Amino acid sequence: MLPAFKRFLVLLFVFALFFLLVMATRTWRSGGDLTSLIPSFLRNTETNRPEAFTPSNEPALNLSDVEIISRLNEEYARLTRAVVPSVVSIDTVGVRTERLMDFFGRSSVRSYPTQGQGSGVIVSKEGHIITNHHVIAGQNKIRITLHGGKTYGATMIGEDPLLDIAVIKIDSNETFAPLKLGDSSQVEVGQLVFAVGNPFGLGETVTQGIISAKERSLSDNQRDLFQTDAAINPGNSGGPLVNLTGEIIGINVAIYSPDRNNPGFQGVGFSIPSNEVREALEQIIRRGRPIRGYLGVQMRDLDPAVRLELGYMDGKGSAVLGTTLGAPAHKAGLRAGDVIVSYNGEIIKDTAQLISLVQRSGIGKQVKISIWRKGELIELKATISEATSPPVYSPITPEEKTKDNLLILRNIGVEVRDLTAPERALGYTGVLVTSLLPGGKAAGILQPGDLIISLNNFRISNTNEFYLHLAASAAVQATSLSVLRSGSPLRLSLPAP
Repeated sequence: MLPAFKRFLVLLFVFALFFLLVMATRTWRSGGDLTSLIPSFLRNTETNRPEAFTPSNEPALNLSDVEIISRLNEEYARLTRAVVPSVVSIDTVGVRTERLMDFFGRSSVRSYPTQGQGSGVIVSKEGHIITNHHVIAGQNKIRITLHGGKTYGATMIGEDPLLDIAVIKIDSNETFAPLKLGDSSQVEVGQLVFAVGNPFGLGETVTQGIISAKERSLSDNQRDLFQTDAAINPGNSGGPLVNLTGEIIGINVAIYSPDRNNPGFQGVGFSIPSNEVREALEQIIRRGRPIRGYLGVQMRDLDPAVRLELGYMDGKGSAVLGTTLGAPAHKAGLRAGDVIVSYNGEIIKDTAQLISLVQRSGIGKQVKISIWRKGELIELKATISEATSPPVYSPITPEEKTKDNLLILRNIGVEVRDLTAPERALGYTGVLVTSLLPGGKAAGILQPGDLIISLNNFRISNTNEFYLHLAASAAVQATSLSVLRSGSPLRLSLPAP
């Protein structure tokens, strides 16, 4: 063997020995096992010895020890088995269009398909289903999936956008298992309830909670809602809220979520009481649409500033902002500045209550309205008509020079509505522009569909608030508006009349 090669082998051996000593020292200092330094092929390959393992064959408690809870558990399961077959999953397909503008100012329209999911509940043997209006609004195709997985098409029967209720019918001559609409007036705070629906498209899901509060209001349209802590998530909309006997006491409609882009349950959900749902259902089945009373009066709540302005010190009632020409309120003699104290003998606490009473009044019914006018109580009579369209202000004439609130608002010429429950559930606030009076100050500045968020940097929450502050501002100055138009924020100014 060559001397050079021998020296190489010696150096290689010394290096390997030194490397092993260093690795052994590090392993020993770190508390490791020195056998880990032995190559795996030199180790003993014998399998590990079995561990001693003795599982328990007895439960922690006998059923006799938790008899009440076990009975309650079985009753919950029995209730679920009875209710779930009547709850359906709803899948919708529609088409949404948007207008695009190119660099040269030319416009074009683009259409793209949309899909949605929700829940519903069968309320007749013929296959009538109640769901939320926002679940099926603007959709071209509706598909229903029953508990067993069978699917059907469905046809729209009627809708109530104000209440956010729609009635659809399964396209089949089969007989279906309906749930009964219960009496929501008997519901108590603290009562156990179950929410059933199709959250996130997962299929039938049951959650349990209590009625947290009653008479919650998301807007002047969505009033007297039940609040519950039973988990309600996106996709639960339109599903039932049931009591311990499986009766529908509410239709789930909205949740509170601080994240508008990724809404999730925060322990606060809302349901439309079943009595209001039943009323809408019966009207839709009979006439294809809801029938509501109409008075034709703009109202505002009596906050301290309003009471001081009017000289009215009582806390109850609702102040008249203006009336629509030709409407029942105008014919009855109501004027701006009046305070409605009672309606058909019922004392008025706030504007939402008055709106509710008017809408529930029979068409053609004559009602007694007690008003306060400049320190005097006056009895008026009005004949309720049907609410068919939003009120329209008539143009102002040259002879009308007085700057009362109604004339100012006529001159501005903007009609707004409150946001619906689904719109508020997405985190939006303010009022939505519905129409503009030709020749009004707002024409050419505002557009239908604009979301008015604030007025003179004061955030707007409802129509009454908007009209009140607009009338007060426009009487003396130009009015600054913060507006959201097609997703883009704008700052607009309305000139004083």
